[in-house]
Amino acid sequence: QVQLVESGGGLVQPGGSLRLSCAASGIVFRLYVMSWYRQAPGKQRELVAGINSGDTTNYADSVKGRFTISRDNAKNTVYLQMNSLKPEDTAVYYCNAVGAIKNHWGQGTQVTVSS
Repeated sequence: QVQLVESGGGLVQPGGSLRLSCAASGIVFRLYVMSWYRQAPGKQRELVAGINSGDTTNYADSVKGRFTISRDNAKNTVYLQMNSLKPEDTAVYYCNAVGAIKNHWGQGTQVTVSS
């Protein structure tokens, strides 16, 4: 049974930081492309950042220079360090794992950026 469990969301003031974690089980983690997506109310889900098995990363233009994705294959965990947060970063953040033939999603964690 595959599980992706996100944690680390919450309420933060503009300019603040949060670190999201996604712990995976039931997959050969090191072989999967891991990504973070987000969905704001009334908007489509969008890719925030991704990291492949070779640690190559990609980012949405809106978060470049502020967010950093990383992975720890020994812990089966992917992280999203979010700095200089803005109100427009408010969304539910989802962890995604893509393998050769399967695609898995976590349940999401709420991030709210507000003063």
